[in-house]
Amino acid sequence: MSKNLLLIFTRNTELGKVKTRLANSIGKEKALEVYIELLNQTKRFTENLPCDKIVYYSENINFKDIWDLHIYRKELQSGNDLGSRMANAFEKGFSEAYDKIIIIGSDLYDLTSNIILEAFESLDSNDVVLGPAADGGYYLLGMKEAIPSIFQNKEWGTASVFSSTLKDITNKKVFLTKELNDIDVVADLENHPVLKSFL
Repeated sequence: MSKNLLLIFTRNTELGKVKTRLANSIGKEKALEVYIELLNQTKRFTENLPCDKIVYYSENINFKDIWDLHIYRKELQSGNDLGSRMANAFEKGFSEAYDKIIIIGSDLYDLTSNIILEAFESLDSNDVVLGPAADGGYYLLGMKEAIPSIFQNKEWGTASVFSSTLKDITNKKVFLTKELNDIDVVADLENHPVLKSFL
């Protein structure tokens, strides 16, 4: 067992339940196709990472999807909002004696294995690692111990999440990875040749 754990939060691939802002512009079917491509991209840059990996599903666990059971454990998210769901996943990981835990979403086309490796390495000399997203949220969060305040009193899905999270960890040593743009609206697709094909 590795002492490093990567948590991957995903949504089940159900029509009308993924990339809803994008669906308003390009339709539910195309939005689902985009999300499936984002999941495949996430699998590509995580499957060979030298750490343990858990895929956390939003609605139900799919044992016959792209996530190989020999590489990824599978769990169900639990909690009333995104904050409590992430907090519960971190707490479970720390209860299993992992030293470093990082969580990512599954809608970053530009995220790479090197960024995740850098994030794990940064926790050797930092308490927290954060990956700022261009929309004011974050795409990556890593810690060496649970910090409950990070997950409380946030307006999830808004531009205030990253800044309010930083305020919660002013007494911690924080490392920031490079800013990336997650895929939420049509303009985000236009920056990627592969994703642009869905328009």
